[in-house]
Amino acid sequence: MDRIGSIIKLAGSKFLSLYQLDAIRRDGVHFPYFVASRKGNPEQLKAVTKRNDPDGVVICARLGERIVLVRQYRYPLGGYVYELPAGLMEPGEDAAQAACREMLEETGLTLTVTGCLKPCYTTVGLTDESCATVFGTCEGTPSASGQEPTEDIQVVLADKKEARRILEEETLAIMCAYQLMRFLDAD
Repeated sequence: MDRIGSIIKLAGSKFLSLYQLDAIRRDGVHFPYFVASRKGNPEQLKAVTKRNDPDGVVICARLGERIVLVRQYRYPLGGYVYELPAGLMEPGEDAAQAACREMLEETGLTLTVTGCLKPCYTTVGLTDESCATVFGTCEGTPSASGQEPTEDIQVVLADKKEARRILEEETLAIMCAYQLMRFLDAD
């Protein structure tokens, strides 16, 4: 049974749109459900296409024995949060290409891709956004020269002691927290 009736676009910008879905409960009762999407028109929503094409990438990479993180100012939080380098894919890019571009833009580091996970959804109660997780190693010297004027990003190269401190004391994005736990468990 299809659980979505009509879809109305309420607002939109270049990077994000807000939709109201005519959602249908399992007992058949209709109610409004709101969803944010990277897609610009209702026909592209994943609820319509049933496809999970990634909107962006999240990058889990090391520089030597340290994990590459970013500490970024996020307006919805009114402060800084530790994250993994990440970004939206551009038309025609695959996940590896997007990850290499985003790593260079955000950190100044050159990424060598060693693996990639299929796209996974980010915040399923709020959005249909999904990201592919890309793994790799980096080389170079951190730099902010590729960042956009709207970005306030600090590159953090964390060893295991610093990763543990960040997990215990700092504000983190959930994907970053999971990868830091994985980093701490790695030999």
